[in-house]
Amino acid sequence: MNPYKFENLMVQLLSVMGYKGDEGQALVTQKSNDHGIDGIINQDPLGLQKVYLQVKRYAPDNSVQMPEITAFSGSIKLKHADRGVFITTSIFTQGAISAAKDLNITLVNGEMLTNLMIQYQVGVEVKEHYMTYEIDGNMF
Repeated sequence: MNPYKFENLMVQLLSVMGYKGDEGQALVTQKSNDHGIDGIINQDPLGLQKVYLQVKRYAPDNSVQMPEITAFSGSIKLKHADRGVFITTSIFTQGAISAAKDLNITLVNGEMLTNLMIQYQVGVEVKEHYMTYEIDGNMF
């Protein structure tokens, strides 16, 4: 999946999760020159409550480091905002996790992302469904 399609998918996921509110909107920023902001969730119709997104589609062995978190925080501050969500397909280093806590950035790693996509059925579809049975001991 190309990075821009992945950004769209992540904005769609947060929308389905309810972050855009009842009458808010969600959008993906332009492909380049986005100043480190990949998506914006307006949580209300006037856009007074915003959540900014940074999305990194990394290989499992390429972890997100503290400088990427601090750079994202700087981008958020330039927008006069106080919160953000950083999503990656990989993992975060301890330095990144610590910085995110201090900077009010919510982190979503690859494992959590997979679970959220399955839970909210975004970007996935059921291929097969299995049912297993056991004998009801109360009936015998």
